[in-house]
Amino acid sequence: MSMIDFREVGFRHSGAERPVLDGVSLTIEEGDLCLVVGRTGTGKSTLLGAINGLVPHFTGGHLSGEVSVAGRSTRTHRPREMAELVGFVAQDPLAGFVTDRVEDEVAYGMEQLGLSPLAMRKRVEETLDLMGIADLRRRALTELSGGQQQRVAIAAVLAAQPRVVVLDEPTSALDPTAAQDVLASITTLVHEVGLTVVLAEHRIERVMHAADQVLWLPGDGSAVLGDPAEVFARCDVVPPLSALAREMDWPEVPTSVRDARRRVRREQVTLRAPEAEGPSTVVAGPVVARTDKLRVSYGEVLAVDDITIALHPGTVTALMGRNGSGKSSLLWALQGALDCSGLVEVDGIDPRRVAPARAREAVSLVPQTAADLLYLPTVAQECAQADRETGSPAGTTAGLLHELGACLDPERHPRDLSEGQRLALVLAIQLVARPTVVLLDEPTRGLDYRMKEELAQILARLAAQGSCIVVSTHDVEFAARASDRTLVMAEGEVVADGPTREVCTSSPVFAPQVSKVFHPEDVLTVAEVGCRRG
Repeated sequence: MSMIDFREVGFRHSGAERPVLDGVSLTIEEGDLCLVVGRTGTGKSTLLGAINGLVPHFTGGHLSGEVSVAGRSTRTHRPREMAELVGFVAQDPLAGFVTDRVEDEVAYGMEQLGLSPLAMRKRVEETLDLMGIADLRRRALTELSGGQQQRVAIAAVLAAQPRVVVLDEPTSALDPTAAQDVLASITTLVHEVGLTVVLAEHRIERVMHAADQVLWLPGDGSAVLGDPAEVFARCDVVPPLSALAREMDWPEVPTSVRDARRRVRREQVTLRAPEAEGPSTVVAGPVVARTDKLRVSYGEVLAVDDITIALHPGTVTALMGRNGSGKSSLLWALQGALDCSGLVEVDGIDPRRVAPARAREAVSLVPQTAADLLYLPTVAQECAQADRETGSPAGTTAGLLHELGACLDPERHPRDLSEGQRLALVLAIQLVARPTVVLLDEPTRGLDYRMKEELAQILARLAAQGSCIVVSTHDVEFAARASDRTLVMAEGEVVADGPTREVCTSSPVFAPQVSKVFHPEDVLTVAEVGCRRG
């Protein structure tokens, strides 16, 4: 039985020359998990928004054709009339919250649907347990980490028990273990109660094994729907297992590490000893940034607990750990924005004690919510302002934006960009100052694989020029590709510190997919795979 139907659907933003969607016709069956993939800016968020009528009722623009869910057309039913049928979780959870506390937010949607207090209380308890956030129930939403906020947003939608759930990058801010837990909860609902899920995700390796169908948006307005193994074999979005399949000349892509490992063993594939890209030991050198007994607390919550670290020029360090472990707090402390105790020294200064302009020359931070740094009405004006503030030649920021792989209309408003496009713009604005230390908090959130590769190359060039780069990330594939050293945090403390190859391959949680297919200590990324068949 079909649940979602698109019939000759087209959509064009107001004033845009080309449509985002053009003649799209497809059917998603009830009880299926459909994974939507495509490069940044190809229309994934637009397609998701069309399912519950947010596009065009809220966004504006012109929609042609018809979208229907369980026979209910979005032409004749506005988003509020689709709410009991379709639950929607957007890319930025914080922007969608309407209450102050976790428990209240989970209950809010049910209140709007008119459920009884008794029924709401029961569902709140069930959903808090399902998403593993019962211990957060009385916490203020603004005090949560990005990953915790994401789990609350998903819980608020699931508590209302819609027949369809639409998720726009639901694991982008989650650590690997949390992502597995959330996806396991969602797939359980798909298999056991017939929930229909449409999910867009850039970290495809996390979800491809669970997909019944894959919907690929090539970027020309069309859409390709089909079996995951077949679609991944031809699409321009290449997760690690797809890259491995192409390296091995496999006609179909294995959708799980288990399937890839079985095929490797069946074909007796062995590795030619690859040259490790990263160093096997962390080479000590001059210290450009350091902390000593650094402590950061928020009321009674101790976020960073007596951390002492030293950072060196010419290196890229990955900062990893579960949600709420203190990664973002450590970055903000290094940037000088927090009132904290202990020593913080960056490029010979304490960024907490100097003027902002001087601090920016020493250290620059790209936050999780990139849009916080955008305030002008066009992309061109944002780029020009960054050039003026840093004394850079005109066009420098725009050129860096192009290097990131984001070809943006200079006259577009930043709020009309996708999450990945906004992040690319902020990256360009912050990097144009060429600070000595560059801090990035979840910079790959919203970026496709090609843009992440471009980012890794830019960070490598900055490091080669002497910059010290620290990247807080849950993206183990990016950490394996881009970093020399990895720090792992837990409960505000550093619990592991060493070369990325050693730290990542010693843990099943932080190991990249390809290393799980082969022996973990042998290979980190597909780029290192040189193999032969026995």
